[in-house]
Amino acid sequence: MSSTAAIIASVRLAAISWVALWWLALWWPAASPAQTGDPLREAVAAYKSGDMTTAIRLYREFLADHPDAAEIRSNLGAALVRDGKFIEAIAEYQAALKLLPRNAQVRLNLALAYYKVGRLPEAAEDLEQLHELQPVELRPALLLADCDLQLGQPAKAVALLAPLVDEYPDDSSVTYMLGMALLKDGQTQKAQAILDRILRDNDSAQSAYLLGQSEFIRQEVIPAATHLAHAVQLNPSLPGVHSLYGQVLRGLSKMDEATEQFRAELAVNPYDFVANTEVALLFKQEGKFDDALLHIGRALQVRPNDPGALYQRASIHIGQGRFEEARQELEQLVAGFPKFAEAHAALATVYYRLKRPADGDRERAASQRAQEDAAKKLP
Repeated sequence: MSSTAAIIASVRLAAISWVALWWLALWWPAASPAQTGDPLREAVAAYKSGDMTTAIRLYREFLADHPDAAEIRSNLGAALVRDGKFIEAIAEYQAALKLLPRNAQVRLNLALAYYKVGRLPEAAEDLEQLHELQPVELRPALLLADCDLQLGQPAKAVALLAPLVDEYPDDSSVTYMLGMALLKDGQTQKAQAILDRILRDNDSAQSAYLLGQSEFIRQEVIPAATHLAHAVQLNPSLPGVHSLYGQVLRGLSKMDEATEQFRAELAVNPYDFVANTEVALLFKQEGKFDDALLHIGRALQVRPNDPGALYQRASIHIGQGRFEEARQELEQLVAGFPKFAEAHAALATVYYRLKRPADGDRERAASQRAQEDAAKKLP
């Protein structure tokens, strides 16, 4: 069985998250003991035994004398990942790629390290290069699709996954991801045809999640809550399920329960965009501005240009009395999104605090115009 086929089989048997399984890729050294000298045999042996401290020390000692040994530098990156030092691992993988720019395994490891620390735009950039080189390889394609969805780009995920359905007609992970992408892209009829393959198979967390997602999009919050509660019960580690359930509960005005779900999502995925923005808002309301900034920072790490998250960060700075920082952030925000009424209003407040009443009056008027324009567009 090929390594790809083995991964596909494992995904089916585990029925959990496809992403979790692929963390194995981070732990694959690029060079084996047979390719190296005795000191490096000791390093690989330490790595395999779980002694990352020794492995890291030995790899670094070797690289001090042989800095251009790209595969060994990649091995060091894998050991650093196993030791939880992702930022250091990223630096080693980047250095290895400069020497081996077409090495698919090193680039995948780098993308996964970016993914782990929530740097999804950078992860997606490396995964796109991998996908161009290996257009029918399952692992980078599915991980790239997941990045696209988290970055709020479902149309890109659909275009990426649609050709893979024919390549992997019996693979549930492809079907599941494509169905989710179609739902988030508003292509509900196509999504239903795809999702029927999953929904008729069994009572799984994935099927309950997709039903809840479909109902949430149609604003059928009560049945969505039922299905998502069932999905949480079946698999509380399913990525995104707590976040979506929290949004549904918020729509039902069950704020305490919604907050519990957002926190549960962050325990599974610390960089979930929605959960971080919601928890940041909660901390801001409680006056815990430093905690709020931590979470909105994580959200912006995933979607650096999201106007809602940028607005939240500026509003937290206002709460802290950091008016000059807020002014700069809000000026950039209204320049990029001139119809953002709340941002204009917040900027007006900042100008008044900075003793610039004329600018404040201008922004207050801009906020009023934006609200009036939005009202005209309502049915």
